[in-house]
Amino acid sequence: MYTLDVDASTPYRVHIGTFLLERVGAIAREAAGGRRAVIVTDSNVGPLYAAPVKTGLEEAGYETGVFTFEAGERSKRAQTYISILEFLASRELTRTDVVVALGGGVVGDVAGFAAATYMRGCRLVQVPTSLLAMVDSSVGGKTAIDLEAGKNLAGAFWQPSAVVADVGCLATLEPAQFADGCGEVVKHAAIADADLFAELERTPLTLDLLMRDVERTALLIARNIDIKRAVVAADERESGVRKLLNFGHSIGHAVEACDRYRTGHGTCVAIGMVAIARAAAARGACPAEVPARIEALAAAHGLATRTDRGADELFAAALHDKKRTGDDIDLVIPHRIGACSIERVPLTEFRALIGDGLDENGDEPEC
Repeated sequence: MYTLDVDASTPYRVHIGTFLLERVGAIAREAAGGRRAVIVTDSNVGPLYAAPVKTGLEEAGYETGVFTFEAGERSKRAQTYISILEFLASRELTRTDVVVALGGGVVGDVAGFAAATYMRGCRLVQVPTSLLAMVDSSVGGKTAIDLEAGKNLAGAFWQPSAVVADVGCLATLEPAQFADGCGEVVKHAAIADADLFAELERTPLTLDLLMRDVERTALLIARNIDIKRAVVAADERESGVRKLLNFGHSIGHAVEACDRYRTGHGTCVAIGMVAIARAAAARGACPAEVPARIEALAAAHGLATRTDRGADELFAAALHDKKRTGDDIDLVIPHRIGACSIERVPLTEFRALIGDGLDENGDEPEC
């Protein structure tokens, strides 16, 4: 097992390894305390993993309930959030009790938002079961729900008391689900770790690798979490360097919205990274090999790298992006693998960048 300590306003430990679900109760007892716990999960994950987590919590002395909602991004809405709050109240949780978010990114986000706001904040333990949630959404304290206007537009920063990533859970993912999580893996390497990027080029992180070498898979996950925890420690509230984690997200979130969330988040991030890198290369901000390598690595992990959506459609969807400030938007621009900058550009320039990234004119980017 690997452990990483996150130095946030509320410090906490991330546990990465195998056979950890049964230890969630003991970890929660040490990190969060409390008398009662509620597992929040979805209809896919609950039947697989709720029972051992519940048993472990009860053995650790918790009175434990389980709230299950329908799996999928469409459940990441106000109705689900309110239903969770009502369930917490019905179980008589107090501010010192624990919400256990058991599932992928949707579960972690909506359960985390409920924990952040129930009685103005109760304890939270994140138990991510997807690759995307393990390497990204479970760490850093971002919680949110979607609105009609766009993704993650209502939420709060709320750090967990602990994160428990049982790598064994990944074995039950469909190949497409596992691949979708690799979008954030490629992103972390592209913004912060050229050596990790090169290692992934040699040996992609795949389900096959998990089956052959679970220890190496766990180490790669730990390295990704290490990148994110360093950024979070430097800028917990996303006022500066943490914006680097948004590489590919402005265009990616727009693709998600236009596709009505039928395309996975990691896949959309891959599309967004390739597009903004192509635009950067077209304008001389990076060599042409940068978008080429990002696109090749994303493809090697089973990710789509292009969209049929047009620039005008994506631009209209991106106007609701949280990174917009008035008539400007903050974008992450790559300069080489492992090195990016945050640049504020006018929305008119952003529209042109989307067009360049989609290669609307059929021209190859120039360096």
